[in-house]
Amino acid sequence: MRIGILGSGLMGGKLGTLFARAGHEVVFSYARSARKLERLAREARGRARAGTPAEAARVADALLLAVHWSRVDEVLKEAGQLSGKVLITCSLPMNASDTALVIGRDSSGAEELAKKARRARVVAAFGTIPSEVLFSVFAARRKSRRPSLVMSVSTRSTRDRCAWPATRNLSRF
Repeated sequence: MRIGILGSGLMGGKLGTLFARAGHEVVFSYARSARKLERLAREARGRARAGTPAEAARVADALLLAVHWSRVDEVLKEAGQLSGKVLITCSLPMNASDTALVIGRDSSGAEELAKKARRARVVAAFGTIPSEVLFSVFAARRKSRRPSLVMSVSTRSTRDRCAWPATRNLSRF
């Protein structure tokens, strides 16, 4: 699977590395420096490379959005057309100081993101997993047989609460 990483910080960097080490083609994008993206791609090994959000979106079967909520609009603009793309978000809708939710009383970050990326298929995941545990969980997974991660992605709009899921297997990590 080809996975684009939109936001290569703690979560995006680690998840992208795990995806690449599991054999997926990964494009790291949207970091504070091109050097960081190149370093992530080199350290991830496999079929990982650095690119822009537009490149990541163009080549990806699925995208991981891993930026602070205050950066969502900017990264979506840089990514461009997301029609038909699976957009997995671990971005929580927090204020600039990370002290309170800016969305969540009668909506969710994923619902608001689906309004911004209208033709993408939005999925919220990894929002309760701290980045510090990702590598150790992956290492433990390699030592024993554990259930694979399979994500269900709606083939219809998030507005359609009765959408039939289409399974996208991301289990090779």
